[in-house]
Amino acid sequence: MNFGELVRKSRLKAQSEDRKYSLRKTAVRVGIQPSYLSKIEREELPPPGEEVICKLSEDLGLDTDVMLAMAGKVSTELLEVIRSRPELFAKLLRELKSAPDHAVLKLVREVRDGEW
Repeated sequence: MNFGELVRKSRLKAQSEDRKYSLRKTAVRVGIQPSYLSKIEREELPPPGEEVICKLSEDLGLDTDVMLAMAGKVSTELLEVIRSRPELFAKLLRELKSAPDHAVLKLVREVRDGEW
C-alpha cells in the first residue's frame, strides 16, 4: 500500500462511521484544499510535507511515524536523534534491517525499560 492509498482507505473507513470525514471536511480541518487532498489520495501528487502529514495522521487517528515512513520521510525529531550520532544509528538501523520483529521489539523494550 502506498501513502495515498493509506490516506484514502483510512478516511473512507472513518467516513463510513462519521460524515465529518468527507474529503472536503477533512481537507479543511487539515488546512489544505480538497483538490490537493484528492490528488494526494489518487497519487497524482507526491505526499505532502511533514506538517500536513502530522495533521492528517492526527485527524485520521493514524500513527504519525508510520504515515511519514509511508511518505518516504522521517520526522524532524527522529532526524535530530540520528544526526546526534549518525554513524552509530546508521550501523544500528542496518543491523536491525534483517532482524525479526520479535527481536526488534525485545530491543525496544530493553532500551525503554533500562534493562542493560
